[in-house]
Amino acid sequence: MADDVFDLTHFPAHIGLGARVERLERFDGTPDWYMRYGRAHADDGLEGRLVSMHRFESAWDSWEMHPQGSEVVICTPGAMTLVQEIEGREVKTRLTLGHYAINPPGTWHTADVDGSASAVFITAGMGTQTRPRS
Repeated sequence: MADDVFDLTHFPAHIGLGARVERLERFDGTPDWYMRYGRAHADDGLEGRLVSMHRFESAWDSWEMHPQGSEVVICTPGAMTLVQEIEGREVKTRLTLGHYAINPPGTWHTADVDGSASAVFITAGMGTQTRPRS
């Protein structure tokens, strides 16, 4: 692999002020990773975006919400159902290869997965909150 080609599942990217793009440290999935990311890019404020790719083998076990901006969810291989809480009800949107949905700011969301699926996320992560899925 060329020195300037990276695997998005292992090395997310940050899009910051001035349309600058930076390859991030290896993703380990821990809350500490997200805390380090947030501290390192705090100066980009509301304009900063985390670009990541994740593979899922089962439904998510939590909800999340991004209060400061929209998130784009792009399904790559597989199929998933994005579940959003909108006006007190669950809205389900099925995504397959190449389809995308938008999580508006402040919208709680989770996902169900059919077998396995991968998705690319472009996230305004400042202030992200999570809660368990019951």
